[in-house]
Amino acid sequence: MLVNLPLLPYGACMVPLPKPDVILTHESDLDGLLAGVLLRRLAEAEFGERPRLEAWSYQALRQRPMHEACAWVADLSWESRMDRPHWVIIDHHPYDAPPRHARLIHDANKSAALLCYELCRAAGLGSPQLDRLVHLSNVADLFLDDDPDFELASDYANLVKIYGFWNLMTLVEEQVERLLDHPLLEVMRVKRQVENPIGLAWSRNNIIEITPSVGLVETVVGNPNLIVHALLDDPDVRYPVLMTVVRRGNGALAVSLRSRNGQALAVANRLQGGGHPNAAAASLPRSVRSVADAAQYLRQVLNPRQEVQLNPLHDLFA
Repeated sequence: MLVNLPLLPYGACMVPLPKPDVILTHESDLDGLLAGVLLRRLAEAEFGERPRLEAWSYQALRQRPMHEACAWVADLSWESRMDRPHWVIIDHHPYDAPPRHARLIHDANKSAALLCYELCRAAGLGSPQLDRLVHLSNVADLFLDDDPDFELASDYANLVKIYGFWNLMTLVEEQVERLLDHPLLEVMRVKRQVENPIGLAWSRNNIIEITPSVGLVETVVGNPNLIVHALLDDPDVRYPVLMTVVRRGNGALAVSLRSRNGQALAVANRLQGGGHPNAAAASLPRSVRSVADAAQYLRQVLNPRQEVQLNPLHDLFA
């Protein structure tokens, strides 16, 4: 069993991982889905048992008791509550200080799925299909827009956002290789090609000021992330941080934040969220049920000393 293991970049040490009671992963994107599946395969290969797999948002995880003796955590950002002996965190998000007791496998330049896949390959669990799938997820999650596979990778990443973590897991029966060239990718491609230009033109004229440096982008059609990144490159858009409101599968609302120069994460942290410097997210309170509610709430939180008067705003979710 592992006790007081320091931060170890992958490849620096081949100390065996402890047997997990549970695997915790991020529910909201393909990176978290692949990371969770790959870790469960690794645990089954190493220990002959399939541990329980749980998928969480950043904010919901903060309410979860951390009572297991041993856990593997992927793509959920390192936090001090995880600093327990026999806990292993595989992650790529920024952190303030390394753990004293848990083991942190970290690389900011690799997605969580890629870090987990490196562990799998070291155990002989790699395949050409997984090579390809993890590459596409890595390109999408790190938003490597200069990669020739970027548009295709965005289509793969959008599968989880459109159809949901557990729906997609059920559809492919956890055999994630079935996602390669899946017929649903044609739906993603057509949506991207038809919807994005229409959505970008509309959203360009519908940005709500939250603070002088943060804008809330209304979206009606298209991939919000691709639309927002196009707006960040638009010299006529003055906000260095842009956010969109998204509705999760359980009906709750969240905001997705994007930037070009590292400011998104700081704003997400003020909303009790997390993520990367330029790509972050945060859940909104249950009382927030519309874009109008979200705009009011965000102004109150991000302008705490400013009296907020909400202008009439149509509810996109009505």
